[in-house]
Amino acid sequence: MKYDLIVIGSGPGGYIAAIRAAQLGSKVAIIEKYSTLGGTCLNVGCIPSKALLDSSHHYYDAVHHFEEHGISVEKPSFDFEKMVARKAKVVETTTGGIKYLMDKNAITVHEGLGSFEDATHVKVAKNDGTSEIIEGTNIIIATGSKPSTLPFISLDKERVITSTEALKLKEVPKHLLVIGGGVIGLELGSVYKRLGADVTVIEYAPKITPTMDADISKELQKVLKKQGMKFNTSHGVTSVERNGDEVIVKATNKKGVEVEFKGDYCLVAVGRKAFTQGLGLEKAGVKLTDRGMVDVNDHLQTSISNIYAIGDVVRGAMLAHKAEEEGVVVAEFLAGQKPHIDYNLIPGIVYTWPEVAAVGKTEQELKDAGIEYKAGKFSMRALGRSRASGDTDGFVKVLADKNTDEVLGVHMVGARVADLIMEAAVAMEFRASAEDLARICHGHPTYSEAIKEAAKAAWDGKPLNA
Repeated sequence: MKYDLIVIGSGPGGYIAAIRAAQLGSKVAIIEKYSTLGGTCLNVGCIPSKALLDSSHHYYDAVHHFEEHGISVEKPSFDFEKMVARKAKVVETTTGGIKYLMDKNAITVHEGLGSFEDATHVKVAKNDGTSEIIEGTNIIIATGSKPSTLPFISLDKERVITSTEALKLKEVPKHLLVIGGGVIGLELGSVYKRLGADVTVIEYAPKITPTMDADISKELQKVLKKQGMKFNTSHGVTSVERNGDEVIVKATNKKGVEVEFKGDYCLVAVGRKAFTQGLGLEKAGVKLTDRGMVDVNDHLQTSISNIYAIGDVVRGAMLAHKAEEEGVVVAEFLAGQKPHIDYNLIPGIVYTWPEVAAVGKTEQELKDAGIEYKAGKFSMRALGRSRASGDTDGFVKVLADKNTDEVLGVHMVGARVADLIMEAAVAMEFRASAEDLARICHGHPTYSEAIKEAAKAAWDGKPLNA
């Protein structure tokens, strides 16, 4: 079997690359080792976590906010088993949708573990013990990533767990210890905190969401702390031990003093690492970086000219939407087009409540680069829409070039900012100024008015409603 393009991995990068290539006339095959398509994102990542976040958010609102809206209910309760079943149904529907798209675009799906025989031939080892070899003129590696751990931590996947197991628990923890104050730890910590667990976050860096703007991290920690989550930043974990149903985590604080935390579950959320195991890259001559990622050039081409790599397996942010864009870029590049990605304009989002979203440069990055800038900030509390819904936490901050007024970064904490951030991304794609954003008529009352006001604050220092 010979194809114009073989894609190894059916996650957001892989399946989108396959669809785009098929749309442009290529004969395409996709290889997936699991029985369902969609990769980590759809099966054990973005989609199931958002399903649980939404379910737990509804419950939290019923307990804490219905009364202030004049809604009286008997003491709310939840059926965790049903909540998890709903999550599974969402996943099933979504992954089924990918199968439909493969059929619609005449993409051949090979179920099994794909590995290189050489630069143009891929072996598919099937679950029944048989195998087949398929040939591709071009090949895309889209095998994604797996959860990272620390060298001294033994993941038993029962009490000491990764995000994969955290999405499949049979019970709500009494006390969930979370090692890592990044996106995954905070989102899953939020799920179980809302459902009644004590949640303690242990983070090595001096702030949570370490790669985001400092103001964002500070605001998010303040809000989550108000919700009952406990934080221990500047703590380096030294050991994790399980004793029956108890997990004991030892860490050294910033004063060098050893402290101890005890819980019934420990979520290890210290990031993810590129997954290349079993690919046989050496047979094809594909080179890795010193960090174990597939080495690619600006066209996402590996050291072998007909082999490309996208998504979590290459450099850059490990985000589903980044992988999707890279998949489109490779498919279009192979078709002779001239696509591009501006990696500076890939938004980062945290789906806690309030949500967090950012695009472009942080203040620290601008300082480090020696770029003169001005900042405008506007509180969500000042919006009529926020007061009407009761979602008054957070703010929007716009960073603009001091001399040209071009928007360089936008950072948000608040209701629905995961969706609002795209206004900023579009503006920055077209090199808009803070004045441009400030002069756009925004609907009233909406959360988006905070962008207009923050942009005006950056432009002339005079927001209208503050």
